[in-house]
Amino acid sequence: MVQNKANEVDRHNLQPKKFIMWLFMVSSIIFFAGLTSGFIVYSGDGVGKTLNVPLPKIFMYSTAVIILSSFTLHYSYLQAKRLKFANQKIGLWITFFLGLVFIGMQVYGWSVWTNLGIYFINSNATITFVYVFTLAHIIHIIAGLMILITALKSSYKKLPNVTNLFRMEIASIFWHFVDILWIYLYVFLLLNQ
Repeated sequence: MVQNKANEVDRHNLQPKKFIMWLFMVSSIIFFAGLTSGFIVYSGDGVGKTLNVPLPKIFMYSTAVIILSSFTLHYSYLQAKRLKFANQKIGLWITFFLGLVFIGMQVYGWSVWTNLGIYFINSNATITFVYVFTLAHIIHIIAGLMILITALKSSYKKLPNVTNLFRMEIASIFWHFVDILWIYLYVFLLLNQ
């Protein structure tokens, strides 16, 4: 009876944190919608303002990596629900590693462009937009990695399962959000190159 009451109190204390995360995600959607709108307005304004260079091929591979990371995180979440904490940890570590790989691939994509003489500061602002899109997304990935670290800490501590599952749920929601966000940005850029 006391344990159920403690779990109920934990559940009510955790809900405002989830609401704050949703607000952050909505503000991120508005931010990226503004950026993509700016890209469309700028590139539709005249000749020579389109993205007339191919996207680095590594962006396609990084898309596969981020999608795979969503699957590994979902696996980890399911393992937490089944109280299989060793498997939860494995899934979280794999997801964390894939997040780092994704960041590395994005940075490599920038180096491909800089080796071709395509820099952040450019007479064609559509190229600058691509750098800004990817940098802003990397910042979101880093935020997701911090949330994953919190979930990892929970998996190693003897916390109430309500808290562990809540942290896994927060990590899952946010990580799937950054996954979908990248797919949107990648498809958007493919259609506008």
